Amino acid sequence: MKYVICHYSEIGLKGKNRKFFEDKLVLEIKRVLKLLLYSSVKRIPGRILIELTEEGQLKNEKVRDALGFVFGLSSFSFAVDSSHNIEDIKEESLKLVKKENFESFRVTAKREDKHLPFTSQELNQEVGAHLFQQLKNKKVDLNNPDLICYIELVRKRSFIFTKKYKGARGLPMGTGGKAVVLLSGGIDSPVAAFTTMRRGVKVSFLHFHSYPITSEISISKIRELVELLSQYQGKSNLYLIPFTEAQKEVLLNTKSKFRVIFYRRLMLKIAKEVVKIDKAQAIITGESLGQVASQTIENMLVIGQACDSLIIRPLVCDDKESIIKIAKDIGTFDISNLPYDDCCSRFLPQYPETKARIEEVIEEEKKINIKKITVRAIKEMSCEQIYGFKLDR
Repeated sequence: MKYVICHYSEIGLKGKNRKFFEDKLVLEIKRVLKLLLYSSVKRIPGRILIELTEEGQLKNEKVRDALGFVFGLSSFSFAVDSSHNIEDIKEESLKLVKKENFESFRVTAKREDKHLPFTSQELNQEVGAHLFQQLKNKKVDLNNPDLICYIELVRKRSFIFTKKYKGARGLPMGTGGKAVVLLSGGIDSPVAAFTTMRRGVKVSFLHFHSYPITSEISISKIRELVELLSQYQGKSNLYLIPFTEAQKEVLLNTKSKFRVIFYRRLMLKIAKEVVKIDKAQAIITGESLGQVASQTIENMLVIGQACDSLIIRPLVCDDKESIIKIAKDIGTFDISNLPYDDCCSRFLPQYPETKARIEEVIEEEKKINIKKITVRAIKEMSCEQIYGFKLDR
C-alpha cells in the first residue's frame, strides 16, 4: 500500500509546543525509513502521513519493523487513499477488505472535518451496508469482529486500512534532553536505558570494566547491548572505563562492609565528569529498591549524595518480574544473561552494609584518594560510537 497513517497519543495532549514534538517525530520516521522507502513524511491534523516509494510499497515488512523503533508512535497502519465522495470510499473499502480473510466485520469511520455533509455514523452505515451486500456469507459484528475497516477523513482525503500495528509509544527521541546511563551488563540497566529513551531522552552509555581480570568478552557483551538499544536513536556514545585499580584501592583501605557503597559512589563521581564531557544533564541507573543489598533506601541516599548531578532511577519501584518482561520484549534479556562477569561481581564483601549512615561513610571514604581515582579514570577512558545494527548499516 502507498501510505502509512501514524497515530500518536501523548503528543496530542501537548499545547503550543505540539509542533515541536510532531517535527521531531517526523525526523525520527525519516531516520529509520531512509530515503529509499519514503517519498514524503508530513504532519496532517492529529497524525503523521508517510507516502512510500515504490520500493517501500514492496517492503511493507521492512517498513513495519523500522517504525517499531520510533518512540512517539502509539500505532501505525498501511492505508489506501480515496476522495471524500462516499461512492469512492465504498469501492476502495471493498477492494481492500476483499484481500483479507475474515468471517465478520465492522466499519469505524472518523472525520477530522466536521463540516462534511454526513456524520461518521452515517458513513459507517453506508459503507457497512455496501460491504455486506457485496461480500457473500460475511456477517456484521459490532462488538467482536474478525476485521475492522477503518476510514479516516483528513483534509480533502480519506484513508482506509484494516490493521493497526502497535508503536513504541512514549515521546520522540531528542525531546527530553540528554543523559548518561550506567550500563553494567545485567538485566536492569539496559531496561532503565530503554525506559529513559522512551521518554525522548537521548542517552550515552558508561561501562566500568575490570579487564583483564574479567574477560574481554564481557565488554563485547556491552557493545552488543548498546548496538541493540541504539536502534531507537541511531547511534550512541559508549564510554569504557577500567575500574580495577579503583576497586583495589577500596579493597585495601576500607572496611569490607562498605565496599559496594564505595564502588557505587566512585562510579557516580566519575559519571558526573562524563556527563560534563558528553554535554548531558543527568545520570541514569538501573537500581530497583530492595533488589540487592546496596539498593536499600538508606544506601541509595548515601550513594546518591556522592555527586550533585541529577540521578534518575527509572526502575526504582519496579519488581524483577516486570523488568524481565520488558527485557524480553526489547531483546536485551538473552544478551544480559550471557555468563560473563562484570566489575561489580568482583571483590564483593561477604556481609555488605544495608543501612549505611552518611557520616560513617564519609569518614571511612577519607582513606581513599577520590580525586586521584577520578582523574585516572577519565584519563584512561575510551569512547566508541556504536550504530543500531538493523537500521544504520
